[in-house]
Amino acid sequence: MLEKIISGGQTGADRAALDAALDAGFPIGGACPVGRVAEDGPLDPIYTLTEIGGGYRQRTKRNVQDADGTAIFYSAYPRGGTEATVLFCIRQAKPYKLIDIDLVTYETAATLLDDFVREFDVRVLNIAGPSASHCNGIYHYVNHSTRLFLSHKIGADRH
Repeated sequence: MLEKIISGGQTGADRAALDAALDAGFPIGGACPVGRVAEDGPLDPIYTLTEIGGGYRQRTKRNVQDADGTAIFYSAYPRGGTEATVLFCIRQAKPYKLIDIDLVTYETAATLLDDFVREFDVRVLNIAGPSASHCNGIYHYVNHSTRLFLSHKIGADRH
């Protein structure tokens, strides 16, 4: 059963997932760079992430390592840090799910997340993807999809 959502806290996909989890009262976590660095300045203390050295790449690697599986949102094709996330998953032999925001609806993305979590018995889910400056609309898409996923998950777990 899913217990926690983690991410690196960057603007865009990471922050969207954390915000959706917080709004649902769902536990969050993850690793972020020292100084709680993000595109829009230091992360708000509401995001209970652990600071680690090594910058963005090390943070990405650590979140893949600490998760049972990683959901990777992208548009068209993974690039930059999003591509690095895919490579870290492959190198660490960790399950991952790619979700192209241009091809699937929010509802389908939520179903894909649910299927992925069930198939791989994911307890800690890392949600990753591009920053807000690298992908228009990524925050809204990931936030909405994660909210739908969690509302279904939380509701199902209560019954």
